Amino acid sequence: MADIGMSAFSVFFMTSPSFLEHQRRFDEGHHRSNCQTLFGITQIPRDNHVRDMLDAAAPERLHPVFADVVDALKACPGGFDSFRRLDGQVLIALDGTEYHASNKVHCPQCSTRRRGKADELEYFRAMLAATLVAPGHDKVIPLPPEFIVPQDGAQKQDCESAAAKRWLATHGSHYADLAPVYLGDDLFSRQPMCEAVLAQGASFIFVCKPSSHRLIEEYLTGGTPEGLEHKIKRGKQQGLQRYRWLAGAPLRDGKDALSVNWFEMTILNAKGEVTYRNSWVTNLAVHQDNVAELAACGRARWKIENGAFNTLKTGGYCLEHNFGHGKIHLASVLASLNLLAFAIHTVCDLADTLWCEARTRLGPRYRFFSRLGSITEYLIFSSWEDLLLTLAFAKPPPLPP
Repeated sequence: MADIGMSAFSVFFMTSPSFLEHQRRFDEGHHRSNCQTLFGITQIPRDNHVRDMLDAAAPERLHPVFADVVDALKACPGGFDSFRRLDGQVLIALDGTEYHASNKVHCPQCSTRRRGKADELEYFRAMLAATLVAPGHDKVIPLPPEFIVPQDGAQKQDCESAAAKRWLATHGSHYADLAPVYLGDDLFSRQPMCEAVLAQGASFIFVCKPSSHRLIEEYLTGGTPEGLEHKIKRGKQQGLQRYRWLAGAPLRDGKDALSVNWFEMTILNAKGEVTYRNSWVTNLAVHQDNVAELAACGRARWKIENGAFNTLKTGGYCLEHNFGHGKIHLASVLASLNLLAFAIHTVCDLADTLWCEARTRLGPRYRFFSRLGSITEYLIFSSWEDLLLTLAFAKPPPLPP
């Protein structure tokens, strides 16, 4: 089974759907391939056999590997510290995304919806993703996903908020040592979700839209929020950043309402026109010394969209491509392996010297992986060190024994 899992993972790690076929030809001609030397695969399986075997494997079996990736970054001097904000806390952005949609290809794990003028039934797969992010940091690190799939005994279809609560129940205690602050859009700024975060001993900064939190708007109207503003300059452009905050606002009606702290950020240009405005709720204390950093952290939730989902879907990982759907878990397992490859690539970008040398020499991500795929199609390397030395310094690989 190890060969099966590693064979599928190798495709995503190399960002090359044809990688196994190339290596199979090497194996047949030379009885040796990069699958063996780089990935430790003793016997290269056929694609259909890989899909059949992985279909029955639950994606939860990969959760410990995601934890190992985070632990590897922790072990690198300063590697994990670059993600810490708010006096040592770590931001985990939560958001849902789809990775499959079809009118024909489906399985019992798919959700459904009606689309178009013909009201045609569409099948789709989605997941709740959790990702380490930080304002000012150009890297993001995916954590294990929670898949949005029909739940046993449930009358309604599964949803993003329910998946987020399951993710917290499953993983919250494991990542508690990071002192996490969970980020999310307005969907999450409801009392059940906020209480689920607090039950894990964690904190939250969730978007709070005025239209969905009328009671907080009433408190703002009747109260006197504190405020702060300062001038900003970006190149020749000048503007103003304005902050407001209010402590102890009820999140909803009722005696059991959770008390939260509300804050808002507004950006105005030189003409006084509003170019950005957003507001959040949090359980963290808000004051003039930290409101700007809190707002920056709240805005960092967009990094899960721009840095993770966009890269996974358009940056070579082909998350929405149908690598195989299966009848039970295959689509979820393959999506998890894709996320895992991205997470390992990111940690290599941050902590592996030779990998960074090769990335620097070859430039953009697409060029690096294109060269990685090309060179392993024609040459066999005895180790990752030999491969990266060749990429970074154009050093010819040692001749095979």
